[in-house]
Amino acid sequence: MNGLVFDIRHFSVHDGPGIRTTVFFKGCPLKCTWCHNPESQLCEAETMETTQPLGDNKLIVNKVVGNLMQVDEVMNELKKDSLIFDESKGGVTFSGGEPMAQPEFLLELLKACKKLELHTAVDTSGFATESVIKRITQYSPLFLYDLKLANDKEHKHYTGVSNELVLRNLATLIELGKEVFIRIPLIPSITDSTENLVGLRKIIVKYPSIKRVDILPFHSIAKGKYERLGRKFDVNANFNYSNERLAEIKAFFSEHVENVLIGG
Repeated sequence: MNGLVFDIRHFSVHDGPGIRTTVFFKGCPLKCTWCHNPESQLCEAETMETTQPLGDNKLIVNKVVGNLMQVDEVMNELKKDSLIFDESKGGVTFSGGEPMAQPEFLLELLKACKKLELHTAVDTSGFATESVIKRITQYSPLFLYDLKLANDKEHKHYTGVSNELVLRNLATLIELGKEVFIRIPLIPSITDSTENLVGLRKIIVKYPSIKRVDILPFHSIAKGKYERLGRKFDVNANFNYSNERLAEIKAFFSEHVENVLIGG
């Protein structure tokens, strides 16, 4: 069994509890305007321009993004960090792209992690069939669940898909007793409106078992990736949220959720 992976990042502290290793799957059914990992979107390998130092100059080279990896290959990477997981109460996070877009590969990796008693989390947009969701939940206790836009029309406009399936799958995870961390990408003039934040909070407060919300402020790091892929970046790359505004948003969600973090 193999799958398409574009990165494995060790020593991550923003993808779930403790110190984690994050496996980034390539391919996503959404096309979010602000996507911070544009190299994750296509379900195939692609090339990205990178620069390497060459004396006093820089050499432009093309790097292949996306490699087919066997389950055993990925697991060999994860095993390297098992002691760190134990000491930090961390584990493995499967992210992307959308990991549930490669359900069989994800399922085999989760099963292998469970055999080794490695804690797992699935970082997901929630856009998957109910049958996939129910199979995956058997092997992962934690889901890092993106909520982007409460209004379905806006969700379709900015991500390319409806949010109906996303909201239905959130309800399914809660019904199955899974731990869910909600993640809200804060994107200027798109997801940060009062109307949208109120709408997202209304969704969250329906589920008292949700104890954590991560607010993920926009950053401009992705702009360079778009340029190296030859794509246009449609968000104001110079925008930064003030500490005051972030504090207001945190307080807004903290009225109903006990643990609200800025940045995850």
